[in-house]
Amino acid sequence: MTFLVTGATGTVGRLVVEELLAAGQQVRALTRNPAKAGLPEGVEVVAGDLAQLDSLAGVFDGVEAAHFINFAGDDYTPLPDGAGLVKLAAEAGVRRVTVLGGRAEGELEQALAATDIEWTLLEPVEFMSNTLRWWAQTIKTEGVIKEPFGDRLSALVHERDIAAVAATVLVKGGHGGRTLTISGPEVITLKEKVAILSAAIGVDVRFVELTVDEARAKWRGDGMGEETIEFLVDALGNTPEVGYTLVPTVKEITGRDARSFAQWATENAAAFQS
Repeated sequence: MTFLVTGATGTVGRLVVEELLAAGQQVRALTRNPAKAGLPEGVEVVAGDLAQLDSLAGVFDGVEAAHFINFAGDDYTPLPDGAGLVKLAAEAGVRRVTVLGGRAEGELEQALAATDIEWTLLEPVEFMSNTLRWWAQTIKTEGVIKEPFGDRLSALVHERDIAAVAATVLVKGGHGGRTLTISGPEVITLKEKVAILSAAIGVDVRFVELTVDEARAKWRGDGMGEETIEFLVDALGNTPEVGYTLVPTVKEITGRDARSFAQWATENAAAFQS
């Protein structure tokens, strides 16, 4: 049987491909630019864009199960025709689907619920990998992190644990109609996160806690728009309870413990070192 992974060159999608390969499965990877995919040998890489259904001819042929993302492009724009995408999958005989970041009210998710496809929504909390995006360059050049809300709590999750849950559900099934929240194994503060990363990379990274107004000014200087800035102020200053609540999903689905932030930091230390 063949497993389709959409968003196959993304942070999680690439790892879903690896997890499925490690499980001995045949993998078809969908990407907008196969020439730059850089996916492992043995993967069937096909061109296509979830935002353009006419680019998906034949993509679902012979596919038993598929891993979906529910957005299009690098700006996370919602899919323009989620229902049409589900129709293509259902008509091709796809039996099982996971949706990364799936939300019950979404068009894609509602369309899945109206079919006989066994669907599972995956809702990870804060990705550990976001640390690379936000901190790597600053730590290498300045050795300091300047952010608000130093005592903010987070149950950070390793991106490979998200991928492992997705791959296991796709292969084994048994979680149809469920929304699986995915957390890491511990709850840490922002200050603790900096300390853990410092220990892993062997650099004394300082933490400077900004006021909300100082943070707004900094983010404006970084080129962020006002809407994004206010989103961050709300999201970081009022983290919902689910974001700092531990759940045993990784252990229950994969049979092994979730990876810690210390482990992630050690794995990615080189990216923060000059």
